[in-house]
Amino acid sequence: MVYEEHNTKTGKTQHFSWVTDFLITEENAYILMRGGRARWKIENETFNTLKNHGYHFEHNFGLGKEHLSEVFVMLMMLAFLIDQIQQLCSPLFQAAWQRAGSKQELWDEQRHLFHSFELDSMAMIYTAIVNGFKRQNLVIIYDE
Repeated sequence: MVYEEHNTKTGKTQHFSWVTDFLITEENAYILMRGGRARWKIENETFNTLKNHGYHFEHNFGLGKEHLSEVFVMLMMLAFLIDQIQQLCSPLFQAAWQRAGSKQELWDEQRHLFHSFELDSMAMIYTAIVNGFKRQNLVIIYDE
């Protein structure tokens, strides 16, 4: 299946093609084209997010002898799934994301709080991002 898309602003034409075992008719060609474009968009946006918005997809490679790479990728995909569910269903996550301004900033704030304080839950992290928090003075522990 081949599809052309004309951009009236730039005057350029893009060509798209798909391989399918569906019988293409005049009645279903548009629906198949829209489905193919939607699938490409979903895949492109997902991998763009995984590569460029804090998941470091290209850096998740393993040094193990067998399946370490696959384990890292599965853990990253699981984290991505949880983030997507929170993005859709958690008002606290949404408020923290809005307050942070971007997902990259949200991840940076999460990491900072996680490494700097004893926390009981992710809700505590998101609440601190939304409402702000009091920074404590550094306490240095010397050998006694």
